[in-house]
Amino acid sequence: MSKVRVGKGIFALPYAAICVIFVVFPLILLLIYAFRGDDGGFTFANFADVFTNPTNYMSLLKTLGTSLLATALCLLIAYPLAYILASSPFNKYAILALLFVVPMWMNFMLRIFALQSLLGMLGIEKGYGSAIIGLVYDFLPFMLLPIYTALVNLDHSYAEAAGDLGANGVKTFLKTTLPLSVPGIMSGVMMVFMPCFSAYAITETMGDSNTSVIGGKIDMLIASNQWGVGSALAFVLLVLVIIVMVVGNIAARSRSKTENSALTRGGTL
Repeated sequence: MSKVRVGKGIFALPYAAICVIFVVFPLILLLIYAFRGDDGGFTFANFADVFTNPTNYMSLLKTLGTSLLATALCLLIAYPLAYILASSPFNKYAILALLFVVPMWMNFMLRIFALQSLLGMLGIEKGYGSAIIGLVYDFLPFMLLPIYTALVNLDHSYAEAAGDLGANGVKTFLKTTLPLSVPGIMSGVMMVFMPCFSAYAITETMGDSNTSVIGGKIDMLIASNQWGVGSALAFVLLVLVIIVMVVGNIAARSRSKTENSALTRGGTL
């Protein structure tokens, strides 16, 4: 009896089906609504409204600024913490589980409501500052883990060679450790920036009317039955996120190749 051989590609079919149903099909519907007018015909009026209505592009600029600020704060907090965890002898895995795994067991909105109550007890009212605190609190683990992974897997022979060549601790860090951890930094930035840019539940919960971001604007348009403009705005948001992701990946690969090449050639320290 001949054996029936099953190709490895068949195991990807369930995943492909899920992607088609829950990713491709919704995107097609999004495009249909984005180019559909009130009369049901084809139109560019929805996209024209996105770029001519001041409230729409102001929401985009406000969202961009909020996302960049939250991402920068996450990086400033996560990098020193990841560096300490990667270079210290204590049980770093237990601390990582406490910082990253355990909070993920709770729904993120429950964590936000708990943080909102805590800030209220401290006398911090809802507003832009508390919304930024909520974003940093919720997405900090997504910055911490990639940076920690990059630091803990570094080849320490580069730092040892830098020390042998007379470099002090600061110079060794700036010339070897920091450049070699850039891929982890870029991964963390992408993992924080993109959800900050698209998620609006945190800013809507912890902020006020002045902290409304583009996600809340889209939700308001859909709720008011303005599907065309809402879909066009969502599509523009999707394109911006994809552009940022592609540019970030290209920059990370280019920087990693440049730094690795310089270190391999024995660059000046």
